[in-house]
Amino acid sequence: QATFAESGGGLVPPGGSLKLSCAVIGVWVTDIDIGWYRQGTEKTREVIAIIRQDGTTHYEDPVKGRFYVGRDNGRNQAYLHMNNLQPDDSDVYFCNYFPRDDRTWGRGSQVTVSS
Repeated sequence: QATFAESGGGLVPPGGSLKLSCAVIGVWVTDIDIGWYRQGTEKTREVIAIIRQDGTTHYEDPVKGRFYVGRDNGRNQAYLHMNNLQPDDSDVYFCNYFPRDDRTWGRGSQVTVSS
């Protein structure tokens, strides 16, 4: 099974952008569907975006049109580009298999949107 390691979070003002990276070890990113999740106030870790093996993507409504997922096959990494960030986007972000595998959560990456 894979391990996932997120990076790239930080503090950004409203309207700003961030790029999160997801390093994947143990499996090729082209061989799995990868989901980006955020913790949520109830710590349920809901999926917000997916990049499938074939490269197609899906976005949940709260991030549609603002967030974009991508992959760097050579680096075996996935990315989450976040634009027009708002305070409600403040959260801990994770990457994992999609559907999620609760055995393979990484530490996540904290994103804080504040002026």
